[in-house]
Amino acid sequence: MPNRIAPWKSRLLEGAAGVFGEAKAGPVEAAVDVKTLHAKIGQLTLENDFLEGALTKAGLLSAKR
Repeated sequence: MPNRIAPWKSRLLEGAAGVFGEAKAGPVEAAVDVKTLHAKIGQLTLENDFLEGALTKAGLLSAKR
């Protein structure tokens, strides 16, 4: 078994940088507007809470979750 693992390990160590990107490049950060994301999260939370309340009152959603 060790004879099978050794070649796989050496191939992995040789080619891992190519699979995961160059180690020298560093992490690539996307331009993200955190305020916009927080606003969207807040909007979706309010919508979900409203719909949950409306569906519960209409009897279409059980109160037990």
